[in-house]
Amino acid sequence: MLRIGLTGGIGSGKSTVARIFEVLGVPVYDADSAAKRLMQEDEELKNKIKNSFGEEAYKNGILDRKYLAREVFVKSEKIDLLNSLVHPATIKDASEWMEKQIAPYIIKEAALIFESGSEKNLDYVIGVQAPLSLRLQRTIDRDHITIEQVKARMDHQMDEEQKMRLCNYVIVNDEQQLLVPQVLELHEKLISQLANQPIG
Repeated sequence: MLRIGLTGGIGSGKSTVARIFEVLGVPVYDADSAAKRLMQEDEELKNKIKNSFGEEAYKNGILDRKYLAREVFVKSEKIDLLNSLVHPATIKDASEWMEKQIAPYIIKEAALIFESGSEKNLDYVIGVQAPLSLRLQRTIDRDHITIEQVKARMDHQMDEEQKMRLCNYVIVNDEQQLLVPQVLELHEKLISQLANQPIG
């Protein structure tokens, strides 16, 4: 079984690409959703967050996302601190999920694959690329935030061009090139590669 990463900058449309793979029957691990779940359910992680950001990070046992967002987006070192707590828990959770899958290949969708070092546990990484103007507009429309807030988030991610250079495959999501044919071509390539692998 191949372990494939799927990544891209904010607003690139990687979640849309992930859904296409899911329609093809490929199991997809959503690292962002998993991180949110773990921050709520993993007691060890919750205690680490409280120790680092204060008891106010949780209200009646529920993560106070607005409080945490205010804390981490003020200083970049606080984002790095939060990531250093959440990433190991998510990587562990993803690894356990992968062990239970039986498909020819599986996908881990995550924005920070290279930033977190997750690529070390993957066979290939697919990047989803989109023009900056489109990424900005998509995120503004989706999250109902200002362009300044989007740019602040982007500042905490790896440069898009650098990220795409590190990927083994790149899917272009610029609303000019159709997504489904690109995903189908890549799907067939991965299946073919598996079929040609020597047994044993």
